[in-house]
Amino acid sequence: MSEAVRYSRKPYLIVHREERVRKDVYGSIDDAVVLQAQLMRGEAPSNTVLIAMHPIGAPAYLPIFPQLARAGHHVIACASRYSNGDAALEMENVVLDLAACVRDARERLRYKNVVLIGWSGGGSLMAGFQAEAQKPVIEATASGEATPLAGAKLLPGDALVLVASHRSRHHLLTGQLDASIKDELNPEDRDRALDLYDAANPAQPPYTKEFLATYRDAQFKRNRRISAWAKEKLATLKVEGRPHDEFCFVVHGTMADPRWVDPTVDPNGRRANWTYLGDPRVVNNSAAGLGRYTSLRSWLSQWSFDDAQFDSVDAGPRITVPSLVLTASADDACPPAHTNAMFDALAATDKQKHQIEGANHYFSGPDGRSQLGEAAEFISAWLKKRGFGI
Repeated sequence: MSEAVRYSRKPYLIVHREERVRKDVYGSIDDAVVLQAQLMRGEAPSNTVLIAMHPIGAPAYLPIFPQLARAGHHVIACASRYSNGDAALEMENVVLDLAACVRDARERLRYKNVVLIGWSGGGSLMAGFQAEAQKPVIEATASGEATPLAGAKLLPGDALVLVASHRSRHHLLTGQLDASIKDELNPEDRDRALDLYDAANPAQPPYTKEFLATYRDAQFKRNRRISAWAKEKLATLKVEGRPHDEFCFVVHGTMADPRWVDPTVDPNGRRANWTYLGDPRVVNNSAAGLGRYTSLRSWLSQWSFDDAQFDSVDAGPRITVPSLVLTASADDACPPAHTNAMFDALAATDKQKHQIEGANHYFSGPDGRSQLGEAAEFISAWLKKRGFGI
């Protein structure tokens, strides 16, 4: 492993403007969209910057990005407007936030090369952005409303790196929906034959192909029931003369993927009965569960299997820049099937897939530090070979 170097953090703001009737972020002033960014960089100058963003949260403190700065790279870790939560998040808006960050890096900070690097949920964001920059197809939001993204001139990245990424938020959530919930307004009313966490359920690991097919079908149906209700609710609001109104709701049971309790389902080196958020039985109904609090437009844009528009597999055929898919062999968040499909979909002639053995989703645990160093070292060598080195 190469010796780490000192690096600095410089916080700054990126401001872009949108004229919107509806505010979906607390504290925004007038038409300003304010993004909190950090430039992490080694001591040596560079004409290449790695740009990281995740739909929610603060990417500057996700482990891979500081590690890359320690390796000497210049890294911009920028939060989206939804840094405090995703209840109102629309992916079309997040892509606009990323566009503002890329433009600022190229035009104000004067970086010649931009490498888009997405970790976890940032993967589909980066892939979707790059696809829209190379060959735009978005004409409206997932709820059918106007978006500044339609017709926007996005500045593409020069390379794409996906680290421990799933293919999309809507595919990930659908695969985790608790199929036993029959009534969204009465989540305690469950089909015991589909309840993964009911000891009385005759279906127990290892699951049969027949049970898995039935379970997955019920997950798709549940997702589509919620989407149909959301569309009907939006249509009713418009008929009532309230086109800008929203309606917030709770989605119960969102951590019930059979692979959490049966490691033979889409196998890798993860622990049984464990996830990146802890015990799946607990997470399934916890406040921190994926997609727990949402709203009509946000559901359709983030979580609706048939309506959400940003998916790395769908974006792949429009991406031709050099691309790296880096996976963790014991990832306890992102399904191996997702990463395989993402890699296969990429149209880039220069693409590579590499796995960090033993690493979980956060590269934590007793060997996490060395695994993180290995990942940063591999990314550094891959970038240098393509002229994007330090």
